[in-house]
Amino acid sequence: MLSLPLLALTIASFGIGTTEFIIMGLLPDVSSSLGVSVPQAGLLVSGYAFGVAFGSPFVAIATARWPRRTALVALMGVFILGNIGCALAPTYALLMLARVVTSFAHGAFFGIGSVVARDLVPANRRTQAVAMMFAGLTLSNILGVPFGTALGQAFGWRMPFWVVTGIGIVACAAIARTIPAMPGSTTGLAAEFLTLRHPRVLLPMAISTLSSVSLFSVVTYITPLLEHVSGLTPHGVTIALLLFGVGLTVGNLIGGRLADWRLLTTVIGSFAAIIVVLLIFTVTSHAAVPAVVTLTLWGALAFALVSPLQSWVVEAASDAPNLAATLNQGAFNFGNATGAWAGGVALSAGVGYGSLPWLGAGVAAIALAVTLVAARGVLASRVLEA
Repeated sequence: MLSLPLLALTIASFGIGTTEFIIMGLLPDVSSSLGVSVPQAGLLVSGYAFGVAFGSPFVAIATARWPRRTALVALMGVFILGNIGCALAPTYALLMLARVVTSFAHGAFFGIGSVVARDLVPANRRTQAVAMMFAGLTLSNILGVPFGTALGQAFGWRMPFWVVTGIGIVACAAIARTIPAMPGSTTGLAAEFLTLRHPRVLLPMAISTLSSVSLFSVVTYITPLLEHVSGLTPHGVTIALLLFGVGLTVGNLIGGRLADWRLLTTVIGSFAAIIVVLLIFTVTSHAAVPAVVTLTLWGALAFALVSPLQSWVVEAASDAPNLAATLNQGAFNFGNATGAWAGGVALSAGVGYGSLPWLGAGVAAIALAVTLVAARGVLASRVLEA
């Protein structure tokens, strides 16, 4: 399954995921180095997420008619330059600018990359191919972020960005060498936007956003939850997050396989299971071992949705796949930021860490309802369950 072109996409995905999340482990060092508060440094996470959500679509429009291999190489070039900028940035403002520039490559790369991945394999393995590319993103949480954090603590926060730059160069060369020639979009820009206006495209994008809101309303605050509610030590939290990352990776691959069998069934079943597991988490979070087991299972279910939802959007917007797939990455990232905000609002209102899974379950229930509405559409059923 992991052909050389797919491996090239996975390596790039690993680098992009690492640079997105590594900053969270470097916030204290960045704060002291650049003379800003930790909350100000934390805005580097939000700036990246909003760059993906609102900047990537313009990049996708600009590159829509480029041959897809050319577009991917160019996007990796932006990624490389952005990370060099992060490594060299002498001020907080310039670091933020470099982060935002890097983020522009993120959504467009995953958007175009998912279309390319699907075209590399037979029709009955398309979502598995998308899941394989996204496996780089999940592996970045298991390997890239912990290693990068340790590297930053040992050699300074700039060093991880140099390492990620090297990964980007390797990925760029691999893409240029292994991805076959594929033409860009031949659909007019106006026609692409008309396609995106259809409910069959907008509904799965809304579901993607809701899935991320459900996840990040809880996972953003998972460390204090595990420490203060579950009673884990900092070392125990590290192990728990490692297992959570394993869950993300396994769930992503299983979700891709299941979606090639029945896409809508996979999405509906995953949301239903997420609701149940999060409700169970409100109880198991009060004991260390059950909390970690539940957390791992929840991670698997949450990422079992990623490649099916991406494939759903690409299938529904077959006349504008690059733009739609990129916008869906923006939808995921908008959900990331919104979920973190919603969890923060709940905590500020007096909700305890142990009750946050109720919020995640509630949003997942809304997502399930929207999915069921979308599943009733004749066009959606014809495209996805034929």
